[in-house]
Amino acid sequence: MTAHPPSPPDQDADVPLVGHLTGFVDDLRTRGIVVGPSELIDAARAMEVLDLLDRGSLREGLATTLIDDQTHRRVFDRVFDLWFPLGTGKRTVDTALPRTDAGAIDVEAVRDLAAELLADDSAGQDGRLSQFVAMVVDELGRYESTRGEAFSAYQAMSSVNPQTLIARIAAAMAGGGDDELGNRPGTEPVYRSAARARAADLRAAIETETQRRMAARSGRERVAEYAVPDLPENMNFLSAGASQMAEIRRTVEPLARLLAAKLETRRRRAHHGAVDVRSTLRASMSTGGVPIDLKLRKPRPGRPELIVICDVSGSVAGFSQFTLRLVSALRQQFSSVRVFAFVDTVDEVTEFFERGSDDEDFGASMHRMISTARISTRDGHSDYGNMLRGFVDEYLDSVTHRGALLILGDGRSNYHDPRLDALRVLVERARHAYWLNPEARRNWGVGDSVATEYAEVIEMFECRNATQLGRAIADLLPV
Repeated sequence: MTAHPPSPPDQDADVPLVGHLTGFVDDLRTRGIVVGPSELIDAARAMEVLDLLDRGSLREGLATTLIDDQTHRRVFDRVFDLWFPLGTGKRTVDTALPRTDAGAIDVEAVRDLAAELLADDSAGQDGRLSQFVAMVVDELGRYESTRGEAFSAYQAMSSVNPQTLIARIAAAMAGGGDDELGNRPGTEPVYRSAARARAADLRAAIETETQRRMAARSGRERVAEYAVPDLPENMNFLSAGASQMAEIRRTVEPLARLLAAKLETRRRRAHHGAVDVRSTLRASMSTGGVPIDLKLRKPRPGRPELIVICDVSGSVAGFSQFTLRLVSALRQQFSSVRVFAFVDTVDEVTEFFERGSDDEDFGASMHRMISTARISTRDGHSDYGNMLRGFVDEYLDSVTHRGALLILGDGRSNYHDPRLDALRVLVERARHAYWLNPEARRNWGVGDSVATEYAEVIEMFECRNATQLGRAIADLLPV
């Protein structure tokens, strides 16, 4: 099989290289990646010395100069693949996928070939692996749509199924037969780990090749609509899957540092101290007793209290968990933080979050809280009205004029009584009261949502992603 060097896409054939780079950077900016003029200049200078035919070096050079947050790398790579694809159109190959005697593609033989190539380090260097990926996409991922020939990464991967190759890859990497204990080759953790990584690389390569073929057919912009993911801080809490929530959680620490700095700055600026009458009168002696210059007492800013009530039912669990992680990371900004959780019944769960805040400890705390706290005693569906009534009856003293009340939830009460009177009691008692809702504002009041009714009593803010949540906490929490 013969590998071909990358060539510029047809749609950009007449665009100067600088213009192509600028278009690539503009695309990154529209997706939320901040790239300033200096970074663009650095990228242009890097391209002057990089081998443009070495696509790996070009990718790393541009990534180094254009992004400073590694959580943005996945988005960068997808956009890079669309703007700097590995050639255009169908690739020329010297062989075909294995077939049965009846002429159909032999899927098992294809999987054996995939495992053999993935276990061979030289296959990626001499182009055999990339040629194999091209054949898989062309022969297993191709289908006829209403608009003509199209390619599906899902269809191609369903046939190859990289996850089922891990054992075969590990065995091929280990070589030989069973050892003296009768163990199959490749069962050692080092081989399994390497095999999992190479299977993931195959999946990524199939996705990239599919996007390249579809971009050549439908255009870069159309493919980007579904192929380029959102930045972690812009992912929707309610629609994020397990892998996406893991990406969102990685934004907690940097976001917490930024918010802590903002809150501390606001605290310093907000406390100027009361007027010191004695010092002011003394200073007025030089102006004939007229107190022109007011003297202030030295400010003694105190940290406010924070009460958090969060819905941990399945529909908003991801949002509540992320927000609790963020609040836990900001504990030092408050004199005390008390956390209450509910599904249909409210219970204090502060003790579960008083220890370490690393990912493993926090996950264990959430599991213990959900397993042992008294948060669901009725039908297991969200009941905001029962929660509010129970909170007023049992925990009203925890809300004072020295702190803030933060309620987290979508306001979907499964058609139960919303108990607006109980919410009014809490709002009137707290110094500040806010409700953070992970649903889009357009969905408030739709179906069993009573968010619009609650919004008439308490200030409610849309917080569908980490960006909106961070902005809300930075602007709303007291200092």
